[in-house]
Amino acid sequence: MANVLPAEKRLRVLAALLDGNSIRAAERMTEVNHRTITRLLLALGAGAVRLHDRLVRDVQCSLVQVDEIWSFVQKKQSRVTEADPPTVGEAYTFVAIDATSRMVICWRVGKRDQPTTDAFIKDLRARMVVMPQLTSDGFAPYIPAVGTSFGKSIDYMQTVKNYRSGSRGRRDDDHRYEPPRDPFITKSVVYGAPDPAKASTAYVERLNGSTRHQNGRMRRLCYAFSKKADHHAAAVALNYVAYNLTRVVRTLRVTPGMQGGITDQVWTLDELMDELLSGEEVAAPEAQPLTHREPSAPARPLPNGRGFLRLVTEPTPALKRSPRRSEPPPPPVVAPREPEQLSLFDRLDPPEGS
Repeated sequence: MANVLPAEKRLRVLAALLDGNSIRAAERMTEVNHRTITRLLLALGAGAVRLHDRLVRDVQCSLVQVDEIWSFVQKKQSRVTEADPPTVGEAYTFVAIDATSRMVICWRVGKRDQPTTDAFIKDLRARMVVMPQLTSDGFAPYIPAVGTSFGKSIDYMQTVKNYRSGSRGRRDDDHRYEPPRDPFITKSVVYGAPDPAKASTAYVERLNGSTRHQNGRMRRLCYAFSKKADHHAAAVALNYVAYNLTRVVRTLRVTPGMQGGITDQVWTLDELMDELLSGEEVAAPEAQPLTHREPSAPARPLPNGRGFLRLVTEPTPALKRSPRRSEPPPPPVVAPREPEQLSLFDRLDPPEGS
C-alpha cells in the first residue's frame, strides 16, 4: 500500500506554504519531511496551472497592468558561471493583472529578456477577448512583444518612475533597500490612443509587494530562495492561484476571482487543495478575435474595425517631462522711474550769525 500523506497534514502544509514559510519552516511546523513537502508542492503547482488555464480565459477587462518581479534560483546572476545550467541565476516573474478586479490574468517565470517577454505577452493575448488599455514600465522588449501579439491598434502606454538622487539619499542600515523619495513620472504613448489618466502600474506593483510577503522564495536576504527552477515555478503558480481565489481584497470586499467573474464564492483551502490535486487537464487558451472598445481620448476609428488612431492636437500635460528641480521664480518687473532733480543745498542749515 502506498504511503499517502493524510488530508489534514496536506492541508497544514498548504497553509504553511501560502503563508510565506520556507520548506524547512513548513517541515518544523507540520512535522512532515521536507522531501514530502517538495513533492506535494510540485503536485500543487501543476494543479494550479491546470486550474488557472480552466478558469482564466475569455477575459473582458479594459485596463491591464504588467510588471516583472525579481528573484533568483540557487545563486544570484553575478555568481553564475559557464558550468551552471541556464535555469540557474536570476528568475524574473512577469505578471499581468486586471486593474479593476485585481485579478491575476497570467504570469511567466524566466529571464528578463525578449523571448520570455514574447511568451508572456502571447499568453496574455490568448486569454483576452476585449482589446484593453495596457500599461507597463519602460522595459524595451515590451514594445515589439505587444506589437506582435496585439497589433499596433492597442492602446499601450509606458509609465516610467524617475527617482531623484540628491544629497538627502541615505544608505545606512535602515535605508539600504529603500528607493529614493519624491519620484516624478514620465508617461509616453507607444501604440493607439490610451488615456494618460488611467495609465499606471500602481496595482501590479502593490501585488508584487504582497507576493514577496506571501511567497517566501521571493523575499530578500533570507535562505528561503529556490534551489531548483521547477520548484520556483510551482511556488509562483500556487501563490497566484490562491491569491485569485482565496484572498479577499480589502477595498473590494471580495476576492479578485469573484470581482473578475471566474467564481462566485471565496474558496477555502480544503476546496482549493481538492481541486488542485484532482483537477482535469485542459488545453491552454488560444487567441480569439478581439473586440475594440471606444477610447476615452480623442481618436479616429480605423477602417474595417482595426481600432482607433490617436488624434494629437497639443501636448498633453500628463505626458510632459517634469523638471528634476524646482526652478526659481522670475524676478519681478519694475517700472522705470521718472527723473527727479535733487537739491543738495536745501538740506544745509544756515550758519550762525548770518
